[in-house]
Amino acid sequence: MKKEPEVKDAQRFAESWARWHAERERALAAPHGFLAITSLRWLSPEPTRFEDAPGTWSNTAEGPAVELAADEELTVDGATLRGRHVFTGLAERAGVFATYGDRAVEIARRGGEVILRPRDPGHRLRTAHAETPAYAPDPRWVLPGRYLPFKAPRAVTVGSVAEGLEHVYEAPGQVEFAWAGTTHRLTAFPGGHGGLLILFTDATSGVTTYAANRSLSVERPGEQGLVTLDFNRAVNLPCAYTDFATCPLPPAENRLPVAVEAGEKLPRERGGAA
Repeated sequence: MKKEPEVKDAQRFAESWARWHAERERALAAPHGFLAITSLRWLSPEPTRFEDAPGTWSNTAEGPAVELAADEELTVDGATLRGRHVFTGLAERAGVFATYGDRAVEIARRGGEVILRPRDPGHRLRTAHAETPAYAPDPRWVLPGRYLPFKAPRAVTVGSVAEGLEHVYEAPGQVEFAWAGTTHRLTAFPGGHGGLLILFTDATSGVTTYAANRSLSVERPGEQGLVTLDFNRAVNLPCAYTDFATCPLPPAENRLPVAVEAGEKLPRERGGAA
């Protein structure tokens, strides 16, 4: 009987993780999610038409532009676009979605370049997607940590899975935690809702998990910088599923020498096992 509270806690922990994992899968398989991308196009000043997107596209001094034929149109935020349209003010790592029928086109800026990514809900990568394998949730991988802010944010340049592309992030600080008697520090980037985002690899990378990277979201630091790192919720980036991604690589100091046997594993699309 003394073990009953622990059993119940473990069950609640597993159920909470399962709900989170199911929501992750729903978002991943969204009609215009990353699994729906059919190509990755790098726009140049030369007007070019692509077989999987309406219009003729170019990257102009004003911004990315599209010239739509008389029988073509796009919709952006409820507004219908016809003829020529320039997407002005497109910031780094920002993007715009234009829809037509049940399909969409993403116009985005990555590493100073402008990309076009058409998305089709009927793309086979999406329709044939199998649930992402993951380690069984384990409370031992919920670790206390401490946020160590820099005196001022530091510009950190990291590579990309896209050859020749680099990303620059403003890192506000590092997160320190201990595992198996060893202290580790990971550079953190800004995350959602005032939290942090950590890109990392570990000894499982390229074995049971995706070789290039995984990411971990950390909630806003509490008093004295206290944070919680739940590696059970370490996730794949889009590049783990599709070649049409520009995901950043972790900074060198975020390559952990330990095996983080928690979180999402190598997707089946990349040869991962159930």
